[in-house]
Amino acid sequence: MNRPNTLMIIFVGINWFESLITTYMKKFFKYLGLVFLLLLICLIVWISHNLKDQHPDYNVDLKILNNAPAQLSAGFSAMPITPTVPDRWDDKNKNAEYEPKKGETFTDGNGNGKFDPVWIAGFGENRAANGIHDDLWARAMVIDDGKTRLAIVVLDAIGFMNNDVIDVRNRVSKESGITYAIISSTHTHEGPDLLGLWGPNPITSGINPAHMEYVKNQTAKAIDNAAKSIRPVRLSISQDLTGAANLVIDTRKPEVFDSGLRMLQFLDKENGKTLGTLISWGDHPETLWSDNLLLTSDFPHFVREGIEKGVFKKDSLMRPGVGGVAIYASACVGGLMTTHPRLTIKDPFTGEEFKAPTFEKAAAQGKQLANLALTAMAKPEEVIDSAAISLIAKTVPLPLNNPMFKLAAMLGVMKRGTTGWMKMKSELSVIKIGPISMVTIPGELYPEILNGGIESPEGQDYKIAPVEVPAIRDLMPGKYKFMFGLANDEIGYIVPKSQWDEKAPFTYGRDSGPYGEVNSLGPETAPTIHRNIKAMLEELK
Repeated sequence: MNRPNTLMIIFVGINWFESLITTYMKKFFKYLGLVFLLLLICLIVWISHNLKDQHPDYNVDLKILNNAPAQLSAGFSAMPITPTVPDRWDDKNKNAEYEPKKGETFTDGNGNGKFDPVWIAGFGENRAANGIHDDLWARAMVIDDGKTRLAIVVLDAIGFMNNDVIDVRNRVSKESGITYAIISSTHTHEGPDLLGLWGPNPITSGINPAHMEYVKNQTAKAIDNAAKSIRPVRLSISQDLTGAANLVIDTRKPEVFDSGLRMLQFLDKENGKTLGTLISWGDHPETLWSDNLLLTSDFPHFVREGIEKGVFKKDSLMRPGVGGVAIYASACVGGLMTTHPRLTIKDPFTGEEFKAPTFEKAAAQGKQLANLALTAMAKPEEVIDSAAISLIAKTVPLPLNNPMFKLAAMLGVMKRGTTGWMKMKSELSVIKIGPISMVTIPGELYPEILNGGIESPEGQDYKIAPVEVPAIRDLMPGKYKFMFGLANDEIGYIVPKSQWDEKAPFTYGRDSGPYGEVNSLGPETAPTIHRNIKAMLEELK
């Protein structure tokens, strides 16, 4: 009888143990499920927060049609937006990436015991600044016809998103009386990350929040200061539509450029002195290329220096400047417009040639552009002192189809929010000032959309004829037609839909897809923008 009792005890024990394990396993999986559900809820809330429209009640819908010319007034200001770069680091393998795991060290400039990077935007991630070559600026002009006061600001930045533009507008004083502010970027590839896409790795933002606040405050101050300095002016209009063509190449077919130089010079009506100059040209400010680790505005720095202070051959002044505040605005840079390392640039006075990306090459390019601009400005095509400002501006939702941009938005790397389901709120405007018309585009427009020449190449992803026709400049009124890219937003490349090319077979006999689509919101971006601009220009006329 003892053995059966023993077996019974063992059997009962096993059953009890199995029951205990089952109970605890059920509780374990129950709690694990609850934890997983909680984490999932937190993830959904976090992603929803990142995708939330930061200014849900802010929408631009502005229309001012004025046919009564009046005396023009203008004011200018320049405020620095250069960040502090406290630390320096040793790029041992010369790949322009900070890699402490490979033995790269830093010098603790502020003594806080940690590396304080300023992430440079425009090429690859993990590109930490190693000093400052020249100051970065928020350069502003305000123009007024007695009824409408327009502000135009250009930042030395890779780009500035629409939600940040709205933040700046909200910080401009009401006393400045600004009707509408346009905030664009030069698109320099040698400045700090203001978009969040060039941090230490692809899933970490490169934005320094304190520096972003500084940029916003300085930009608002630039507008306020320009408004305070407003004076009656004569407006001198000049252009050179061919002279700068050899300073830029198109690295994607079809080869279409926006290489014309266009200038507006504002002269004090009482004393004739230059208050400021606006210069517009279409090229990526990336002449220094990806190995440069010094913060700089790239060749626009040398353009502005030449316009303001004169163009020099070493220490000899070759052409006097005009003074005032020079503002450089980028036109079409999509396509891709660039001063590639394979393009040789000559110094306009010494004839010395520069091919490798250096500051000497950027200086030679800037001198050429400044010299061409000053030559054209010396014989203006037209001078006016009165005009009416007409303006149409509107908020436009754009579909977000780029998977990487979606992920960046969801993770909060790209902090701008969405409106509706995966749409980004952006902004367009068209302006007429006497014989001058202006169009603002919120990204990197392909020149063929502006100037004509869109193709439907064999191998295109969409078997369609060109959609973005007629060319925008053909629709613009007046004799002098300015386009400001990266204005009030940076949405990336704006590619003609008939040239969209992500899938094989590829266009123009290529073995792989061209560069551009990877940094675009999607194939519907260009048609949407063109359709809205066309309608706005028809209203403006």
